[in-house]
Amino acid sequence: MIRVLIADDHAVVRRGLREILSEASDIVVAAEAANAPDVARILAAEKFDVAVLDMNMPGTSGLELLADVHSTYPQLPILVLTMHPEEQFGVHVLKAGASGFLNKESAPDKLVEAVRKVGRGGRWISAELAETLASVVAGGKDGPLHARLTGRELEVLCLLASGKTVSDVAKKLALSVKTVSTHRTRILAKMNMKTNAELTHYAIKNKLVE
Repeated sequence: MIRVLIADDHAVVRRGLREILSEASDIVVAAEAANAPDVARILAAEKFDVAVLDMNMPGTSGLELLADVHSTYPQLPILVLTMHPEEQFGVHVLKAGASGFLNKESAPDKLVEAVRKVGRGGRWISAELAETLASVVAGGKDGPLHARLTGRELEVLCLLASGKTVSDVAKKLALSVKTVSTHRTRILAKMNMKTNAELTHYAIKNKLVE
């Protein structure tokens, strides 16, 4: 039996995921979490075969939560769910330790199969994400510009693009203003841009922010 932890801040989404997985005789949803502290508390108390994590949990960024869980429980397969297109965040999610990445729109059809695959030690990625990964590995130019960024740089990019100042970002991420400024400089250099306005335009166009 594959024991699954579902982590999503929306009760309706958790219920929907539970109903989908309940159709499989070899999968049981053993616990649910609504935020990052819940995830930490539950994982410390119980053992699971797969963790299904939403990328937009409150209280922390999805990449940060993923990295924390993977660091603490490196043997736990993690399947990340998100509303974002897979090619937008997929590379960073896999770099941060996820075993798979699934768009929520695909969940009704693919969730059971994805949980089974990562639960057996495999990887779950779409054909589109596989192409993006191949391009990044090959050093090609077809991958998105933000695939060049580290996970932390991507977080800073999204926050700046959402209208936050360097000071706002520093406070939210518990970093110094100098460190955030350094991240911003590196982001601009890697993406061949000069201003926050260019970053914002890019982020909106590529659906990194609303």
